[in-house]
Amino acid sequence: MSEGLMDLRKLQSDNQVYSPFQAGENVEVSIVIPLFNENANISELYSRLALILSSIEKTCEIIFIDDGSTDGTFDTLKGIQCDDSRVWVIQLRPNFGQAAAISAGFDMARGDAIVTMDGDLQNDPDDIPQLLNKLDEGYDIVSGWRVNRKDLFLTRRVPSRAANALISLVTGIKLHDYGCSLKAYRHEVVKNIKLYGELHRFIPAIASWMGIKVAEIPVKHNPRSHGRSNYGLGRTTRYSWT
Repeated sequence: MSEGLMDLRKLQSDNQVYSPFQAGENVEVSIVIPLFNENANISELYSRLALILSSIEKTCEIIFIDDGSTDGTFDTLKGIQCDDSRVWVIQLRPNFGQAAAISAGFDMARGDAIVTMDGDLQNDPDDIPQLLNKLDEGYDIVSGWRVNRKDLFLTRRVPSRAANALISLVTGIKLHDYGCSLKAYRHEVVKNIKLYGELHRFIPAIASWMGIKVAEIPVKHNPRSHGRSNYGLGRTTRYSWT
């Protein structure tokens, strides 16, 4: 484990807010959501998640990771946690980046299935049941494919298409949308994966090399309604598969 990740584990334990879940209670599905300055979206996101999870006949938990936000995100999350025993909140200080936040969520997740998604409402919670249904068909990872993306064409969609084609060629694992955060994993696939940089984008390829079954399904992609993207053109140039 790198020194940076060791620091993250210590920081995570120092700042974590635990859920009121009783120890040992079985959880079938964990929803892992990294957040950075998404206070304007959290309440709606939680409401939509709560509605869709109530329709799933599985025990669920929601793990929000506040990745060094400065806009009141953490305070809003604490309020939600006080009202819902399914919610866990992890606070990271300072901002470590999406891969580190997801890794913190993986460490905490107890579900047999783990679903990751963005916190800006561009990923749609309504797609969670179909991801889980695909896992139930025998797949180990189910990756979302944003068929009708609502992002800027030149700065996001064009570089992303090129990067996805290149990654598919190099890895031999053909996915249309490596950058889609909406994915479902079996617990055992991700529990021991240590993430850094943008490595979370490559989990399907890495796992497939290990003989794990990967599927890709179309999912919705919504335009951003509140706040602004945390990915500028400079980051898109470096990580254009987002």
